[in-house]
Amino acid sequence: MTKLSDDLINQIEQYLLKCWSLKTSSKWTLENPYKGQCGVTALVINDLFGGNILKTEVEGQWHFYNRIDGERYDFTSKQFNSDIDYQDIESNREEAFADTNEFQYSTLKTTMMQEYKNAPV
Repeated sequence: MTKLSDDLINQIEQYLLKCWSLKTSSKWTLENPYKGQCGVTALVINDLFGGNILKTEVEGQWHFYNRIDGERYDFTSKQFNSDIDYQDIESNREEAFADTNEFQYSTLKTTMMQEYKNAPV
């Protein structure tokens, strides 16, 4: 897998904002749609683009994100009010899945796949 282009990163961010909801995290709000989306998002990004799942402790809890071809991608960092001091601890799908559930995961994966499939080329 190669580094994601800036255009693709922007597209992914827009897709996620459209797809996140109370169905993908019980912590979701209009004011902070990023809240509680880290585990489920890391899993779906891993499904779509491969790479690794990483974690960092933030505010006493594990925060999950991705590394693809040596680059860190954290699509849910905006849920926090302060900068993240990344530890980049290797994690896995099982740990990230403990932060979500099957319904939230399948909902985000299905809606993201639909958005990605319908994207203009």
